[in-house]
Amino acid sequence: MTTLVAVILLQAASAIFFIGDFFWEFHLSGLVSHTAFEGLATLGLVSGVLFGVVEMGRIQRSARMAESSLKIAANAFGEMITERFETWSLSASERDVALLTLKGFDVEEIARLRKTAASTVRAQQASIYAKSQTHNRGHFVSSFIDALVETPVAGSRTGGQGEQDS
Repeated sequence: MTTLVAVILLQAASAIFFIGDFFWEFHLSGLVSHTAFEGLATLGLVSGVLFGVVEMGRIQRSARMAESSLKIAANAFGEMITERFETWSLSASERDVALLTLKGFDVEEIARLRKTAASTVRAQQASIYAKSQTHNRGHFVSSFIDALVETPVAGSRTGGQGEQDS
């Protein structure tokens, strides 16, 4: 962003110089072909500066909206995880293991992070899979992904006639 602002400021300074130059030459020579060409080039530069400023503002607004949407989605996903863990009556230890499993850690990594034996983690995962009515890590994780995919997203395509899956 800093680079973009610096480029726009450089362009704006250049535009001011060329505007002054155009009016100075116009004052001295009138509207000759060289002055007319310089005027058009200056107009193009000014238009580019204005377009750059407008686009930079649009991009910043879009980035803020995307960040806000991401926070909302992350909070909703966190709430869904919490609700499911409560529905399944997972213990505090099982919740930790389930969350680490969702994050993609394997049994050994979870055991190391929790300072427990790998066999303990395997037993906790087996209990989690039983309570969540899933069969393994992949099925457990995909149950959360399925819930996200099935949840409609505002502005998404719903499919219709003539559309094909790619």
